[in-house]
Amino acid sequence: MWRGLWTLVARAARGPRRSCTRQGSGAPAPGSGATIFALSSGQGRCGIAVIRTSGPASGHALRSLTAPRDLPPARSACLRLLSHPRSGEPLDRALVLWFPGPQSFTGEDCVEFHVHGGPAVVSGVLQALGSVPGLRPAEAGEFTRRAFAHGKLSLTEVEGLADLIHAETEAQRRQALRQLDGELGHLCHGWAKTLTKALAHVEAYIDFGEDDNLEEGVLEQADSQVRELELALSAHLRDARRGQRLRSGAHVVVAGPPNAGKSSLVNLLSRKPVSIVSPEPGTTRDVLEIPVDLAGFPALLSDTAGLREGVGPVEQEGVRRARESCNFLDTVVAPAGAGSPNESSRRLLLVLNKSDLLPPGGPDPSPNLPPHLLLSCLTGEGLDDLLEALRKELAEVCGDPSTGPPLLTRARHQHHLQGCLDALGHYRQTKDLALAAEALRLARGHLGRITGGGSTEEILDIIFRDFCVGK
Repeated sequence: MWRGLWTLVARAARGPRRSCTRQGSGAPAPGSGATIFALSSGQGRCGIAVIRTSGPASGHALRSLTAPRDLPPARSACLRLLSHPRSGEPLDRALVLWFPGPQSFTGEDCVEFHVHGGPAVVSGVLQALGSVPGLRPAEAGEFTRRAFAHGKLSLTEVEGLADLIHAETEAQRRQALRQLDGELGHLCHGWAKTLTKALAHVEAYIDFGEDDNLEEGVLEQADSQVRELELALSAHLRDARRGQRLRSGAHVVVAGPPNAGKSSLVNLLSRKPVSIVSPEPGTTRDVLEIPVDLAGFPALLSDTAGLREGVGPVEQEGVRRARESCNFLDTVVAPAGAGSPNESSRRLLLVLNKSDLLPPGGPDPSPNLPPHLLLSCLTGEGLDDLLEALRKELAEVCGDPSTGPPLLTRARHQHHLQGCLDALGHYRQTKDLALAAEALRLARGHLGRITGGGSTEEILDIIFRDFCVGK
């Protein structure tokens, strides 16, 4: 229904359909003349739906739907009767807000219509806006793209906004908010200022090296600043891609012998019966993957076939895939029991299920095993301890977004930081001051592209296409 409605709205929009003028960055140019509108809240029936406009004709659109009333006070909600500008038919009683530019989300004149969320009301208001000259339906992410073009958001803040919209866990929300608040952008700007200062010192030495008035130790200061920056960049590049993993989710594999309660544990952690539970061995014959929220962190939970010699070809294939996911008996549990300090042992949680079958107050059933957790999937006893252990492990894998420096959340962040670090390496190796200055410019350019300076249109298209139409 919404797709068909949007087609009608597009046909109703008057005026030439022109694409936005592009600046060198590929973003819509400020003052390009087009005024856009879209439903910004979620689609479907709801109590309140928000429809927004952005562009120079926003004030005219508001007057057209609420004529003959004047514009309301800026950034103040007013109750108005909305009517179709052509037929005069009443559409809804709604709250309207007027945001004159540049003090708005996009930096342009903006209007928000807070209407009742029934499909008929929303479609009527959208079609009414489409009949106003100079207005056209927005493209996906176009509001945010205009905010970027007007300097309201840096590119890292745009990415933080996208992550916040798509966040499904507490950890994802915290990381997205920190990036939206500009922490990563401010860090990159600080690094860029350091490079600018070092570049100024090098160029000053090139231009005035023989001048007695030039401060002594200029090149030494630049070298010291570059060394400190190299250490900072290297530390961030050694984060094991935690920020990216927090966005996409860690992979948690539940593996073990048949009838150990793997499917019961998966159902317990996912809070729904996603796996079939049966006393018959071999019930799970394939790797079943479920996205879940584990202690606030995103994870892809895999229920695997019991590790045994399958009685049929289907179960044998499931066992083979389970061994590919985690052949824990030979490669994980045994080294952990022997006290081997390898990396995989630190990523293992050994859980002994069916603790409800143990006698009360009895001794540890397996004193020779490495550290383990007791759990009863039947009664839920031990679940809190397991979730806390999972939280600690996932915090190691994904990073804790509540503390420490901001994490790198995109592969392009890693790419440009590595490019900056490589350029600084060339700076240290060259003996030619002109080449050294060029290396510093190249390093500074990589940092600028993280926050949006000199970004190509292809990169911007990839980033903004993840937004919905009304954002």
